[in-house]
Amino acid sequence: MAADDILCAVQMDWDLDTPTCNADGFKQEKQLSAPQRRRYSLCRRKSFSAFVASKRHDGQEEESPSWRCCGQTFKHPSALHKHAARTHDAEIARLTQTTYERLLSRLEEEAEPQKPNQLEAEPADVLAWIPETAYISEEQLRKGPGKVLLYYRYCQVEDPHVICAWQKALCKKLHLTGKVRLATEGINGTVGGTNAATRLYMDAMRAHPLFKMEDEDFKTSEGGGECFKDMAVGVYKEIVSMGMDPDVLSYQLAGVHLEPEEFHKEVQALLAKGDFGNDTVLLDCRNFYESKIGQFTQCLAPSIRKFSYFPDYVDQNLELFRDKKVLMYCTGGIRCERGSAYLRSKDVCKEVYQLKGGIHKYLERFPEGFYRGKLFVFDERYTISSQNDVISDCRYCGCPWDQYQLCSTEFCCQLVLSCPACRRDGLTACCPTCRTKGGESLRREECECTDGRPAATEHQCFEMLLNGPNTEPE
Repeated sequence: MAADDILCAVQMDWDLDTPTCNADGFKQEKQLSAPQRRRYSLCRRKSFSAFVASKRHDGQEEESPSWRCCGQTFKHPSALHKHAARTHDAEIARLTQTTYERLLSRLEEEAEPQKPNQLEAEPADVLAWIPETAYISEEQLRKGPGKVLLYYRYCQVEDPHVICAWQKALCKKLHLTGKVRLATEGINGTVGGTNAATRLYMDAMRAHPLFKMEDEDFKTSEGGGECFKDMAVGVYKEIVSMGMDPDVLSYQLAGVHLEPEEFHKEVQALLAKGDFGNDTVLLDCRNFYESKIGQFTQCLAPSIRKFSYFPDYVDQNLELFRDKKVLMYCTGGIRCERGSAYLRSKDVCKEVYQLKGGIHKYLERFPEGFYRGKLFVFDERYTISSQNDVISDCRYCGCPWDQYQLCSTEFCCQLVLSCPACRRDGLTACCPTCRTKGGESLRREECECTDGRPAATEHQCFEMLLNGPNTEPE
Protein backbone atom coordinates (compact mmCIF):
# COMPACT_ATOMS: atom_id res chain seq x y z
CA MET A 1 0.00 0.00 0.00
CA ALA A 2 1.35 3.47 -0.90
CA ALA A 3 2.20 5.95 1.87
CA ASP A 4 -0.59 8.27 0.68
CA ASP A 5 -3.14 5.45 0.91
CA ILE A 6 -1.92 4.49 4.38
CA LEU A 7 -2.06 8.12 5.48
CA CYS A 8 -5.69 8.36 4.35
CA ALA A 9 -6.44 5.26 6.42
CA VAL A 10 -4.58 6.71 9.38
CA GLN A 11 -6.60 9.92 9.25
CA MET A 12 -9.83 7.94 9.22
CA ASP A 13 -8.76 6.43 12.58
CA TRP A 14 -8.79 9.70 14.53
CA ASP A 15 -10.82 12.84 14.91
CA LEU A 16 -9.77 16.34 15.88
CA ASP A 17 -11.03 15.95 19.44
CA THR A 18 -8.60 13.12 20.14
CA PRO A 19 -5.92 14.21 22.66
CA THR A 20 -2.48 14.35 21.09
CA CYS A 21 0.95 14.14 22.60
CA ASN A 22 3.21 17.13 23.14
CA ALA A 23 4.94 18.39 19.99
CA ASP A 24 8.00 19.33 22.07
CA GLY A 25 8.84 15.62 22.27
CA PHE A 26 9.39 15.46 18.51
CA LYS A 27 12.80 16.25 17.06
CA GLN A 28 12.97 19.27 14.81
CA GLU A 29 12.00 18.47 11.25
CA LYS A 30 15.38 19.50 9.89
CA GLN A 31 17.00 16.67 11.86
CA LEU A 32 15.06 14.06 9.88
CA SER A 33 16.37 12.32 6.80
CA ALA A 34 15.12 13.50 3.39
CA PRO A 35 12.46 10.73 3.04
CA GLN A 36 11.31 11.34 6.62
CA ARG A 37 11.04 15.09 5.98
CA ARG A 38 8.88 14.45 2.93
CA ARG A 39 6.55 12.20 4.92
CA TYR A 40 6.41 14.63 7.83
CA SER A 41 5.68 17.52 5.45
CA LEU A 42 2.87 15.47 3.88
CA CYS A 43 1.43 14.76 7.34
CA ARG A 44 1.56 18.46 8.21
CA ARG A 45 -0.31 19.50 5.08
CA LYS A 46 -2.95 16.83 5.49
CA SER A 47 -3.38 17.68 9.18
CA PHE A 48 -3.85 21.33 8.29
CA SER A 49 -6.37 20.34 5.61
CA ALA A 50 -8.26 18.13 8.08
CA PHE A 51 -8.36 20.93 10.66
CA VAL A 52 -9.78 23.36 8.09
CA ALA A 53 -12.35 20.81 6.90
CA SER A 54 -13.53 20.28 10.47
CA LYS A 55 -14.47 23.95 10.75
CA ARG A 56 -16.85 23.91 7.80
CA HIS A 57 -20.34 24.99 8.85
CA ASP A 58 -22.95 22.41 7.91
CA GLY A 59 -26.27 23.37 6.38
CA GLN A 60 -24.87 26.00 4.01
CA GLU A 61 -25.62 26.33 0.33
CA GLU A 62 -22.87 24.81 -1.80
CA GLU A 63 -22.48 28.09 -3.66
CA SER A 64 -21.61 30.00 -0.48
CA PRO A 65 -19.95 27.76 2.12
CA SER A 66 -18.62 29.18 5.36
CA TRP A 67 -16.36 28.07 8.19
CA ARG A 68 -16.57 28.78 11.93
CA CYS A 69 -13.67 28.91 14.37
CA CYS A 70 -13.05 30.75 17.66
CA GLY A 71 -16.47 32.40 17.48
CA GLN A 72 -15.75 33.86 14.05
CA THR A 73 -17.36 33.08 10.69
CA PHE A 74 -15.13 32.91 7.62
CA LYS A 75 -16.59 33.23 4.12
CA HIS A 76 -13.40 32.40 2.18
CA PRO A 77 -10.98 29.47 2.75
CA SER A 78 -7.91 31.74 2.59
CA ALA A 79 -9.15 33.77 5.56
CA LEU A 80 -9.59 30.64 7.64
CA HIS A 81 -6.18 29.36 6.50
CA LYS A 82 -4.47 32.49 7.83
CA HIS A 83 -6.43 32.34 11.08
CA ALA A 84 -5.56 28.66 11.59
CA ALA A 85 -1.88 29.23 10.81
CA ARG A 86 -1.61 32.13 13.26
CA THR A 87 -3.87 30.94 16.08
CA HIS A 88 -3.87 27.14 16.01
CA ASP A 89 -0.30 26.38 14.93
CA ALA A 90 0.54 24.46 18.12
CA GLU A 91 -2.63 22.38 17.87
CA ILE A 92 -1.92 21.51 14.24
CA ALA A 93 1.69 20.67 15.13
CA ARG A 94 0.50 18.18 17.77
CA LEU A 95 -1.96 16.72 15.28
CA THR A 96 0.84 16.43 12.71
CA GLN A 97 3.07 14.57 15.17
CA THR A 98 0.32 12.09 16.01
CA THR A 99 -0.43 11.54 12.30
CA TYR A 100 3.26 11.06 11.53
CA GLU A 101 3.79 8.55 14.33
CA ARG A 102 0.74 6.54 13.27
CA LEU A 103 1.84 6.68 9.63
CA LEU A 104 5.24 5.23 10.56
CA SER A 105 3.54 2.50 12.55
CA ARG A 106 1.23 1.59 9.66
CA LEU A 107 4.11 1.63 7.18
CA GLU A 108 6.02 -0.82 9.37
CA GLU A 109 2.97 -3.10 9.55
CA GLU A 110 2.52 -3.01 5.77
CA ALA A 111 6.20 -3.52 4.94
CA GLU A 112 6.66 -7.15 5.99
CA PRO A 113 3.94 -8.87 3.89
CA GLN A 114 4.96 -6.92 0.79
CA LYS A 115 8.61 -8.01 0.79
CA PRO A 116 8.20 -11.56 -0.62
CA ASN A 117 6.10 -10.36 -3.58
CA GLN A 118 8.51 -7.55 -4.34
CA LEU A 119 11.48 -9.91 -4.33
CA GLU A 120 9.70 -12.27 -6.70
CA ALA A 121 8.46 -9.61 -9.17
CA GLU A 122 11.29 -7.13 -9.46
CA PRO A 123 14.21 -9.12 -10.95
CA ALA A 124 12.31 -10.22 -14.09
CA ASP A 125 10.89 -6.78 -14.79
CA VAL A 126 13.77 -4.57 -13.69
CA LEU A 127 17.13 -6.23 -14.28
CA ALA A 128 16.45 -6.97 -17.95
CA TRP A 129 16.56 -3.25 -18.74
CA ILE A 130 19.65 -2.32 -16.73
CA PRO A 131 22.57 -1.60 -19.14
CA GLU A 132 25.89 -3.41 -18.85
CA THR A 133 28.56 -1.18 -17.29
CA ALA A 134 31.47 -3.62 -16.95
CA TYR A 135 33.42 -1.80 -19.65
CA ILE A 136 33.13 1.54 -17.79
CA SER A 137 34.97 2.26 -14.57
CA GLU A 138 33.19 3.44 -11.40
CA GLU A 139 35.38 6.53 -11.65
CA GLN A 140 33.78 7.47 -15.00
CA LEU A 141 30.31 7.04 -13.54
CA ARG A 142 31.03 9.04 -10.40
CA LYS A 143 33.47 11.80 -11.39
CA GLY A 144 34.15 14.10 -14.30
CA PRO A 145 32.27 16.54 -16.51
CA GLY A 146 28.55 15.95 -16.62
CA LYS A 147 25.13 16.90 -17.88
CA VAL A 148 21.57 17.39 -16.72
CA LEU A 149 18.89 15.68 -18.81
CA LEU A 150 15.27 16.84 -19.02
CA TYR A 151 12.67 14.67 -20.76
CA TYR A 152 9.13 13.33 -20.74
CA ARG A 153 7.08 10.80 -22.61
CA TYR A 154 3.32 10.44 -22.61
CA CYS A 155 2.32 6.82 -23.17
CA GLN A 156 0.17 4.14 -21.54
CA VAL A 157 1.99 2.56 -18.58
CA GLU A 158 0.15 -0.51 -17.31
CA ASP A 159 2.16 -0.87 -14.10
CA PRO A 160 4.05 2.32 -13.19
CA HIS A 161 5.36 0.68 -10.00
CA VAL A 162 7.41 -1.76 -12.06
CA ILE A 163 8.89 1.10 -14.09
CA CYS A 164 9.48 2.96 -10.82
CA ALA A 165 11.54 0.02 -9.49
CA TRP A 166 13.48 -0.09 -12.76
CA GLN A 167 14.22 3.64 -12.63
CA LYS A 168 15.41 3.42 -9.03
CA ALA A 169 17.76 0.54 -9.86
CA LEU A 170 18.98 2.22 -13.05
CA CYS A 171 19.70 5.58 -11.42
CA LYS A 172 21.40 3.92 -8.45
CA LYS A 173 23.71 1.90 -10.70
CA LEU A 174 24.63 4.98 -12.75
CA HIS A 175 25.04 7.20 -9.65
CA LEU A 176 22.51 9.70 -10.97
CA THR A 177 20.62 12.31 -8.98
CA GLY A 178 17.40 14.13 -9.85
CA LYS A 179 13.65 13.54 -9.97
CA VAL A 180 11.50 11.11 -11.94
CA ARG A 181 7.70 11.06 -11.85
CA LEU A 182 5.72 8.09 -13.14
CA ALA A 183 2.01 7.58 -13.73
CA THR A 184 -0.23 5.48 -15.92
CA GLU A 185 0.00 8.37 -18.43
CA GLY A 186 3.80 8.24 -18.82
CA ILE A 187 7.11 9.43 -17.37
CA ASN A 188 8.64 12.84 -16.62
CA GLY A 189 12.19 13.22 -15.42
CA THR A 190 15.31 15.27 -14.97
CA VAL A 191 18.55 13.59 -13.92
CA GLY A 192 22.14 14.69 -13.50
CA GLY A 193 25.39 12.74 -13.68
CA THR A 194 28.65 12.36 -15.53
CA ASN A 195 28.75 12.34 -19.32
CA ALA A 196 29.23 8.57 -19.30
CA ALA A 197 26.36 8.00 -16.85
CA THR A 198 23.87 10.25 -18.65
CA ARG A 199 24.74 8.65 -22.00
CA LEU A 200 24.02 5.20 -20.55
CA TYR A 201 20.77 6.49 -19.10
CA MET A 202 19.68 7.83 -22.49
CA ASP A 203 20.65 4.50 -24.09
CA ALA A 204 18.52 2.63 -21.55
CA MET A 205 15.53 4.90 -22.13
CA ARG A 206 15.85 4.57 -25.91
CA ALA A 207 16.13 0.78 -25.65
CA HIS A 208 13.02 0.32 -23.52
CA PRO A 209 10.13 -0.65 -25.83
CA LEU A 210 7.54 1.18 -23.76
CA PHE A 211 8.94 4.68 -24.28
CA LYS A 212 10.43 4.52 -27.79
CA MET A 213 12.53 7.63 -27.15
CA GLU A 214 15.13 9.22 -29.41
CA ASP A 215 18.08 11.46 -28.62
CA GLU A 216 16.10 14.51 -29.69
CA ASP A 217 13.55 13.81 -26.94
CA PHE A 218 16.15 14.76 -24.32
CA LYS A 219 16.97 18.34 -23.44
CA THR A 220 20.57 18.59 -22.20
CA SER A 221 22.52 21.28 -20.35
CA GLU A 222 25.86 21.53 -18.59
CA GLY A 223 25.73 20.25 -15.02
CA GLY A 224 25.97 16.93 -13.23
CA GLY A 225 25.00 15.01 -10.16
CA GLU A 226 25.78 18.00 -7.93
CA CYS A 227 22.77 19.84 -9.37
CA PHE A 228 20.40 17.78 -7.19
CA LYS A 229 20.46 16.85 -3.52
CA ASP A 230 19.37 13.25 -4.06
CA MET A 231 17.48 10.90 -6.39
CA ALA A 232 13.69 10.84 -6.02
CA VAL A 233 11.56 8.42 -8.04
CA GLY A 234 7.85 8.04 -7.38
CA VAL A 235 4.45 7.08 -8.76
CA TYR A 236 1.80 9.81 -8.96
CA LYS A 237 -1.60 10.48 -10.47
CA GLU A 238 -0.08 12.87 -13.04
CA ILE A 239 3.44 13.22 -14.41
CA VAL A 240 3.10 16.99 -14.05
CA SER A 241 0.87 18.37 -11.29
CA MET A 242 -2.06 20.17 -12.86
CA GLY A 243 -4.75 18.91 -10.49
CA MET A 244 -6.80 17.43 -13.35
CA ASP A 245 -7.56 13.73 -13.65
CA PRO A 246 -5.70 12.44 -16.76
CA ASP A 247 -8.69 10.23 -17.52
CA VAL A 248 -10.84 13.36 -17.76
CA LEU A 249 -8.34 15.66 -19.49
CA SER A 250 -5.99 13.64 -21.68
CA TYR A 251 -2.70 14.81 -23.17
CA GLN A 252 -4.08 13.49 -26.47
CA LEU A 253 -6.21 16.65 -26.67
CA ALA A 254 -3.10 18.85 -26.79
CA GLY A 255 -2.57 21.63 -29.31
CA VAL A 256 -0.55 21.46 -32.52
CA HIS A 257 3.20 21.05 -31.94
CA LEU A 258 5.45 23.57 -33.68
CA GLU A 259 9.13 22.93 -34.24
CA PRO A 260 11.41 25.73 -32.92
CA GLU A 261 11.84 27.05 -36.45
CA GLU A 262 8.07 27.23 -36.98
CA PHE A 263 7.49 28.82 -33.59
CA HIS A 264 10.21 31.39 -34.30
CA LYS A 265 8.49 32.41 -37.53
CA GLU A 266 5.14 32.75 -35.75
CA VAL A 267 6.65 35.01 -33.07
CA GLN A 268 8.49 36.99 -35.73
CA ALA A 269 5.24 37.57 -37.62
CA LEU A 270 3.46 38.58 -34.40
CA LEU A 271 6.14 41.14 -33.51
CA ALA A 272 6.17 42.49 -37.05
CA LYS A 273 2.40 43.21 -36.92
CA GLY A 274 2.68 45.00 -33.59
CA ASP A 275 -0.99 44.43 -32.69
CA PHE A 276 -0.33 42.24 -29.68
CA GLY A 277 -3.35 40.35 -28.41
CA ASN A 278 -5.70 41.41 -31.21
CA ASP A 279 -5.72 38.07 -32.98
CA THR A 280 -2.75 36.16 -31.51
CA VAL A 281 -1.72 35.53 -27.88
CA LEU A 282 1.81 34.42 -27.00
CA LEU A 283 1.17 32.58 -23.72
CA ASP A 284 3.78 31.63 -21.13
CA CYS A 285 2.25 28.83 -19.02
CA ARG A 286 5.03 28.73 -16.42
CA ASN A 287 5.02 30.17 -12.89
CA PHE A 288 5.55 33.87 -12.21
CA TYR A 289 9.05 33.43 -10.77
CA GLU A 290 10.12 31.66 -13.97
CA SER A 291 8.80 34.23 -16.43
CA LYS A 292 10.12 37.04 -14.21
CA ILE A 293 13.74 36.28 -15.14
CA GLY A 294 13.20 35.17 -18.74
CA GLN A 295 10.43 35.21 -21.36
CA PHE A 296 9.57 35.69 -25.00
CA THR A 297 9.19 39.26 -26.14
CA GLN A 298 5.62 40.59 -25.72
CA CYS A 299 4.27 37.43 -24.10
CA LEU A 300 1.32 37.08 -21.74
CA ALA A 301 2.78 35.75 -18.48
CA PRO A 302 0.17 34.76 -15.85
CA SER A 303 0.95 35.66 -12.26
CA ILE A 304 0.50 32.14 -10.92
CA ARG A 305 2.56 30.33 -8.28
CA LYS A 306 2.00 26.74 -9.41
CA PHE A 307 0.97 25.04 -12.61
CA SER A 308 -2.04 23.59 -10.76
CA TYR A 309 -3.41 27.17 -10.75
CA PHE A 310 -3.28 27.39 -14.55
CA PRO A 311 -6.80 25.97 -15.14
CA ASP A 312 -8.23 28.54 -12.72
CA TYR A 313 -6.36 31.31 -14.56
CA VAL A 314 -7.80 30.16 -17.89
CA ASP A 315 -11.34 29.97 -16.48
CA GLN A 316 -11.10 33.53 -15.15
CA ASN A 317 -9.67 34.94 -18.40
CA LEU A 318 -11.50 33.17 -21.20
CA GLU A 319 -12.18 36.47 -23.01
CA LEU A 320 -8.42 36.95 -23.46
CA PHE A 321 -8.38 33.88 -25.68
CA ARG A 322 -11.74 34.05 -27.40
CA ASP A 323 -11.40 33.73 -31.21
CA LYS A 324 -7.60 34.08 -30.93
CA LYS A 325 -4.67 32.03 -32.13
CA VAL A 326 -2.69 30.98 -29.04
CA LEU A 327 1.03 30.21 -29.10
CA MET A 328 2.00 28.44 -25.87
CA TYR A 329 5.40 27.65 -24.43
CA CYS A 330 7.02 26.32 -21.25
CA THR A 331 10.43 25.01 -20.13
CA GLY A 332 10.56 21.63 -21.85
CA GLY A 333 7.11 21.18 -23.35
CA ILE A 334 5.31 18.99 -20.82
CA ARG A 335 3.17 21.69 -19.21
CA CYS A 336 1.99 22.79 -22.64
CA GLU A 337 0.71 19.26 -23.33
CA ARG A 338 -1.84 19.46 -20.53
CA GLY A 339 -2.21 23.25 -20.59
CA SER A 340 -3.09 23.37 -24.28
CA ALA A 341 -5.49 20.44 -23.81
CA TYR A 342 -7.30 22.36 -21.07
CA LEU A 343 -7.44 25.54 -23.14
CA ARG A 344 -8.80 23.63 -26.14
CA SER A 345 -11.44 21.99 -23.94
CA LYS A 346 -12.95 25.47 -23.35
CA ASP A 347 -13.70 25.77 -27.07
CA VAL A 348 -12.98 29.52 -27.22
CA CYS A 349 -9.73 29.67 -29.19
CA LYS A 350 -9.45 29.78 -32.93
CA GLU A 351 -6.21 27.75 -32.87
CA VAL A 352 -3.88 26.46 -30.14
CA TYR A 353 -0.20 25.78 -30.84
CA GLN A 354 2.67 24.80 -28.54
CA LEU A 355 6.45 24.98 -28.78
CA LYS A 356 7.78 21.44 -29.24
CA GLY A 357 10.63 20.78 -26.82
CA GLY A 358 9.93 24.01 -24.99
CA ILE A 359 12.33 26.89 -24.41
CA HIS A 360 15.18 24.39 -24.03
CA LYS A 361 14.98 23.28 -27.66
CA TYR A 362 14.25 26.80 -28.90
CA LEU A 363 17.45 28.14 -27.31
CA GLU A 364 19.47 25.33 -28.87
CA ARG A 365 18.32 26.53 -32.28
CA PHE A 366 18.00 30.30 -31.58
CA PRO A 367 20.31 31.30 -28.69
CA GLU A 368 19.90 34.96 -29.70
CA GLY A 369 16.27 34.68 -30.74
CA PHE A 370 13.13 36.22 -29.26
CA TYR A 371 13.55 34.64 -25.82
CA ARG A 372 15.32 37.10 -23.54
CA GLY A 373 16.81 36.59 -20.08
CA LYS A 374 17.54 33.35 -18.23
CA LEU A 375 15.75 29.99 -18.29
CA PHE A 376 14.63 28.86 -14.84
CA VAL A 377 15.35 25.20 -14.04
CA PHE A 378 14.16 23.13 -11.08
CA ASP A 379 17.51 22.16 -9.60
CA GLU A 380 20.33 23.69 -7.56
CA ARG A 381 21.46 25.86 -10.51
CA TYR A 382 18.10 27.70 -10.65
CA THR A 383 18.95 29.20 -14.06
CA ILE A 384 20.75 28.46 -17.33
CA SER A 385 21.33 30.92 -20.14
CA SER A 386 22.35 31.29 -23.76
CA GLN A 387 22.92 35.07 -23.64
CA ASN A 388 23.71 37.75 -21.08
CA ASP A 389 20.40 39.66 -20.99
CA VAL A 390 19.10 40.50 -17.52
CA ILE A 391 15.40 41.42 -17.56
CA SER A 392 14.67 41.34 -13.81
CA ASP A 393 15.70 43.50 -10.86
CA CYS A 394 16.91 43.15 -7.30
CA ARG A 395 13.89 43.10 -5.00
CA TYR A 396 15.40 45.73 -2.70
CA CYS A 397 17.50 48.23 -4.68
CA GLY A 398 16.14 47.73 -8.21
CA CYS A 399 19.47 47.08 -9.90
CA PRO A 400 19.54 44.46 -12.71
CA TRP A 401 19.74 41.02 -11.10
CA ASP A 402 18.42 37.55 -11.95
CA GLN A 403 20.17 35.09 -9.62
CA TYR A 404 17.66 33.47 -7.27
CA GLN A 405 18.36 32.28 -3.74
CA LEU A 406 16.03 30.82 -1.14
CA CYS A 407 14.48 33.14 1.40
CA SER A 408 16.62 33.20 4.55
CA THR A 409 13.60 32.77 6.83
CA GLU A 410 13.38 29.24 8.23
CA PHE A 411 10.60 27.11 6.70
CA CYS A 412 9.96 29.62 3.86
CA CYS A 413 10.57 28.08 0.44
CA GLN A 414 10.09 31.22 -1.65
CA LEU A 415 12.82 32.46 -3.99
CA VAL A 416 14.24 35.96 -3.71
CA LEU A 417 16.19 38.19 -6.09
CA SER A 418 18.63 40.04 -3.83
CA CYS A 419 21.85 41.40 -5.29
CA PRO A 420 25.22 40.91 -3.50
CA ALA A 421 25.20 44.44 -2.07
CA CYS A 422 21.75 44.02 -0.55
CA ARG A 423 22.61 40.59 0.80
CA ARG A 424 25.63 42.06 2.56
CA ASP A 425 23.21 44.49 4.21
CA GLY A 426 21.14 41.57 5.51
CA LEU A 427 18.34 41.87 2.95
CA THR A 428 17.99 38.16 2.31
CA ALA A 429 14.29 37.51 3.01
CA CYS A 430 11.70 37.27 0.23
CA CYS A 431 9.42 39.99 1.68
CA PRO A 432 8.96 42.31 4.71
CA THR A 433 6.68 39.75 6.37
CA CYS A 434 9.42 37.12 6.33
CA ARG A 435 11.98 39.66 7.50
CA THR A 436 9.97 40.41 10.63
CA LYS A 437 8.43 37.04 11.51
CA GLY A 438 11.71 35.12 11.72
CA GLY A 439 11.08 31.49 12.64
CA GLU A 440 7.82 32.10 14.47
CA SER A 441 5.51 30.45 11.95
CA LEU A 442 5.73 27.04 10.32
CA ARG A 443 3.18 27.91 7.62
CA ARG A 444 4.90 28.43 4.28
CA GLU A 445 1.93 30.23 2.75
CA GLU A 446 1.94 33.04 5.32
CA CYS A 447 4.00 35.34 3.15
CA GLU A 448 3.46 38.49 1.07
CA CYS A 449 4.98 36.74 -1.94
CA THR A 450 2.09 34.28 -2.00
CA ASP A 451 -0.76 36.45 -0.70
CA GLY A 452 -0.84 38.43 -3.95
CA ARG A 453 -1.05 35.40 -6.23
CA PRO A 454 -4.31 33.77 -7.36
CA ALA A 455 -5.39 31.01 -5.03
CA ALA A 456 -6.23 27.53 -6.21
CA THR A 457 -9.78 26.31 -6.22
CA GLU A 458 -10.88 23.97 -3.42
CA HIS A 459 -10.70 21.01 -5.82
CA GLN A 460 -7.14 21.88 -6.86
CA CYS A 461 -6.06 22.30 -3.24
CA PHE A 462 -7.44 18.84 -2.49
CA GLU A 463 -5.59 17.34 -5.48
CA MET A 464 -2.33 18.94 -4.36
CA LEU A 465 -2.75 17.49 -0.89
CA LEU A 466 -3.31 14.04 -2.38
CA ASN A 467 -0.29 14.32 -4.69
CA GLY A 468 2.02 15.38 -1.90
CA PRO A 469 4.96 17.78 -2.24
CA ASN A 470 5.79 19.36 -5.56
CA THR A 471 8.52 17.18 -7.01
CA GLU A 472 7.87 17.43 -10.73
CA PRO A 473 11.03 17.99 -12.78
CA GLU A 474 9.70 20.93 -14.78
